[in-house]
Amino acid sequence: MKNHDCKRSKTPWEAELVSHRAKTLKELAERLDVSITTVSRALAGHQQIALKTRMRVAEAARELGYVPNQAARQLVSGRSGFAGFVMPIRGLNFADSYLGEFITGLGEGLVANNLDLFLATVPQGRSELTVLRHVVESGRADGIVVPRIAESDARIDYLTQRDFPFVAHGRLLDPRARHHWLDSDGETAFAEAFELLYELGHRHIGLITISDAMTFRHHRETGLHRAIAARGDPAVRLDVEAFLRFDRGASVAAINRMLHADKRPTAIIGLFDEIALTILEEAAHAGLSIPRDLSVVGFDNITASAYAPPGLTTFDSDNRACAREIAQMLVDVIETRPDQPMTRLIRPKLILRASHGPAPDRVN
Repeated sequence: MKNHDCKRSKTPWEAELVSHRAKTLKELAERLDVSITTVSRALAGHQQIALKTRMRVAEAARELGYVPNQAARQLVSGRSGFAGFVMPIRGLNFADSYLGEFITGLGEGLVANNLDLFLATVPQGRSELTVLRHVVESGRADGIVVPRIAESDARIDYLTQRDFPFVAHGRLLDPRARHHWLDSDGETAFAEAFELLYELGHRHIGLITISDAMTFRHHRETGLHRAIAARGDPAVRLDVEAFLRFDRGASVAAINRMLHADKRPTAIIGLFDEIALTILEEAAHAGLSIPRDLSVVGFDNITASAYAPPGLTTFDSDNRACAREIAQMLVDVIETRPDQPMTRLIRPKLILRASHGPAPDRVN
């Protein structure tokens, strides 16, 4: 009986490629009087090789015009040298507001570990899961980073069933779920937002949120509701408006329903900064002064939040640093395949700017 687990034999082209690479490495090793293994590891940036040796090897490689061949490395190691990130494209709303800094940090973290970032876009009308399957099954990536987790997420189900290395930016709602993740503590942040507003005299608070079943939405809303319940103040009133995520028209309509209600809240919390910034815009159109007439608080601390007048009070979980840490976690998962889930919950930092103030009835 044939052993189907055996590696396939190399094609003549593959054999020639590996042979040429080995010959070049041998030339470098002979020139430097070190082993071929040392040269290979030095070129790959292994920390076990002394920095001085790595520098000598790199200089000799430049002089010989040697460029490490990624295809040859893949043939030898069985790895692609890439980490995948599947990114949906949604028309004018290209992507989540946090995505720019996140992808920057992810790339930084991966490059530091000799991996490159592979972006797979999902055009409108195509399933994100279909694109993810293609990336995994084509062998284009050694691991995957999964952003923005839904309460029940088919992407995580698929990757778990395939036993494919991945780290999620977020977590499933089921606490029994076993997967690697890093998340921001939105529950604590929204409780802190309520306490900030409550101490300033706000008793009528609004929440503009999304209707999508995302875990970050669930945790943030839970934090707000629990903080209100903990106060036990019957004077506190919470109005909620929700819309379908990425529907700009629906978000503007939801905000204006709240702004033009007979009894308008004195403070409104946006589930994330894009919502909060739109609240500032629509409030200005309605002739409201921020924060004299209305306080506004967001979450994410995207770049625009610091520049939108009068400056948005928000929470910063440092998405760029989180992405770098996720990159390191993914490298560890690829290299060691840990038995226990690697998890990290980040406490966001409250960024106090000028969009919050005392409740209007407290203003002299």
